[in-house]
Amino acid sequence: MSSTPSVSADLLDDAVAATIQAGAAIMDYFRDSFSVHDKSPDNPVTDADLAADKLLRQQLGRVMPSAGWLSEETVDNADRLDREWVWVVDPLDGTKEFVMGIPEFTVSVGLVKAGHPVLGVILNPARGELYYGRQGNGVAFQRQPVSASQRSELKGALVDASRSERTRGEFAPFEELVTVRTVGSIAYKLARVAAGQADATWSRGPKNEWDICAGTFLVQESGGRCVDLDGSLLRFNQPYPKANGVVAAGPTLFAAVMTLIDQHGPARADSPAPAEA
Repeated sequence: MSSTPSVSADLLDDAVAATIQAGAAIMDYFRDSFSVHDKSPDNPVTDADLAADKLLRQQLGRVMPSAGWLSEETVDNADRLDREWVWVVDPLDGTKEFVMGIPEFTVSVGLVKAGHPVLGVILNPARGELYYGRQGNGVAFQRQPVSASQRSELKGALVDASRSERTRGEFAPFEELVTVRTVGSIAYKLARVAAGQADATWSRGPKNEWDICAGTFLVQESGGRCVDLDGSLLRFNQPYPKANGVVAAGPTLFAAVMTLIDQHGPARADSPAPAEA
């Protein structure tokens, strides 16, 4: 267990171990019996979300007792704003997919130092897919080094899209140019961009920090670009922990992706922000 707050190999190992344990807890419920209720309209939470959140808070709290905590399933505490180091966690991103029995949900664990992500772990427990990295040491998928796509041509690029956004037609303007694939969990989509499994992904609806923190780090650390919808750099552990949206792509495709999105403007004003991502 890491005894000092540094982005060490030991700290990453501890975060990976905690993430894997949370994934195992989630899989105890997957395609089995569990209770579901809505925290807000179209925003479900299950027993699995809460079990994973409790486990992660216990395990990561032992690793770095001085770090702050920001999680989708924990009541926010403004004390985190005074902490240099903060865990930013979504214990189960893609709850809708989980409820539907679709194996496209993740555990997402990010560590932030002074507003900047410095470590990320994302696990799809249903498929056993593990993505992780720490600042200055690159990104691994299934414990092998990976990097963002070097594709430079927009036509035919592989773009992962939210199930809910695609159902609402928000990707229709792009589908003649790029190859759009429906994938649940924004954390999963960002991890796939980091690993070069997709060339780009974006969401034109608001995103909570816990949805995108670990994924933003992995994309950036793998050589890709990941920004707010307006093109600004993403910062985390903010008083209002939400971004306008997110755009991620390999380094040689990023400018073309931003131009494409700008050409089509924002998503429809009557479209609610996706809960599932």
